[in-house]
Amino acid sequence: MTLNYHDVMTADLSFFTDVSGAWKKMGERFGELKTDYETHVQGVLANGNWQGHAFGAQQQKASATSFEYGAAKAEALAIASLLTDAQTELTRLQKAVKDLVEDAEKKDYKVDSSGKVTYIGYDNLSPQERYTLQHDPDYSRLLADAREKAQGWTDEIAKAVKAVDTADQSVKRALSRATSDVSMDGIGIGGFNTKAEGSLAKAGKPDPKPGKEEGWVSETDSEASGPGVGSEASGPNIGKGKLAEAEAHADLGRAKAEGTLTNGPVKLAGEAEAYAGAKASAAAGITNEGAQAEAKAFAGAEASASGTADAGPVGVYGRAEAMAGVEAGVNAQAGLDGVQLGAEAFAGAKGSVGAGADVGGIGAGATVEGWAGPGAEASLNASKDANGVWHVGPKVGFSPGLGGAVGFEVTVDPGKVVDTVGDAAGWVGDGIGSLF
Repeated sequence: MTLNYHDVMTADLSFFTDVSGAWKKMGERFGELKTDYETHVQGVLANGNWQGHAFGAQQQKASATSFEYGAAKAEALAIASLLTDAQTELTRLQKAVKDLVEDAEKKDYKVDSSGKVTYIGYDNLSPQERYTLQHDPDYSRLLADAREKAQGWTDEIAKAVKAVDTADQSVKRALSRATSDVSMDGIGIGGFNTKAEGSLAKAGKPDPKPGKEEGWVSETDSEASGPGVGSEASGPNIGKGKLAEAEAHADLGRAKAEGTLTNGPVKLAGEAEAYAGAKASAAAGITNEGAQAEAKAFAGAEASASGTADAGPVGVYGRAEAMAGVEAGVNAQAGLDGVQLGAEAFAGAKGSVGAGADVGGIGAGATVEGWAGPGAEASLNASKDANGVWHVGPKVGFSPGLGGAVGFEVTVDPGKVVDTVGDAAGWVGDGIGSLF
């Protein structure tokens, strides 16, 4: 069954903790039963007092029984691990959907029970304000712009819901595979699965497409728009912690493309984006998650490209950016997602390259920029991005005519750190198990 918006928003994922704990206890109990059986049944009968064909047949069956106790332990512990991974991943993706809905509502959009978004910013206008708006020469354009933005929110929410459904299908595959024994060990096919995989990332991968061999799997996505113009202003809304915000843009065009290439533990990913036009925005607000204020403007053209290469817990990344035009901005933010402080002003052209490495979810890197034109920049960043990765690092730059900037960055991906620790624990457990 495909999950829909209502399923995702109302799903209670808290029960995973109790169920996973029950499976773990079951696995540990099977391990105790294996020890007791080998000691008090199999071992006692093998004390040398019983010989012959009957003894040989009994010991063969006893060995199979002992093996199945061990296989039952492995299968139960794998399922416990899969359920823990499932709760972590599904909770993260469910939160991403809810965060999108919350962001849309903060900007005076309404999300219905099917995930469709509509703009309601004009609903609370007085009759006089409504009359004035309807006779505004830009009224039709404002309505069209609101509908376009509403459709954008609808598409983003649908994409996030699809991500939850994709993860849910992955959990289904992983649990099914964990409980399927296709080995002739023990009592043969149909017993407990001693080779059950406890990592959702490994066990939940889709089956290879018919007619294709295992190997590199690619995924791509792209989008483009423009030319176009638009603007939006709202606030204050004290109930939602929004003091005011405004945005305007005149786009000549924008384009974005991203893709991944995966083969087992090796994953290559890349992204490229380009924009030409002018845009400006300003916002300020105070909520229970923190306070922020920013203002920025840009006119010109900019482009960027980035890529990563991961092999298990080890990865490297690189990125390049180029800009020609005028930009200025200030920002200050403090809250649950970190602290950001910065100011910049520049006119001319600049290019930058950055590179770094990541081991087990903890990375370090550096950025170097070359500037042709007057400008200055200083920033301090300690914040979490949309994927839950923390970025910490300073950046400074200055140019009277020719100059540049340098920045350093440390990243921490909590999800990847947890996966690495889990894998390491699995390796240790396998190593200890092989000694007995």
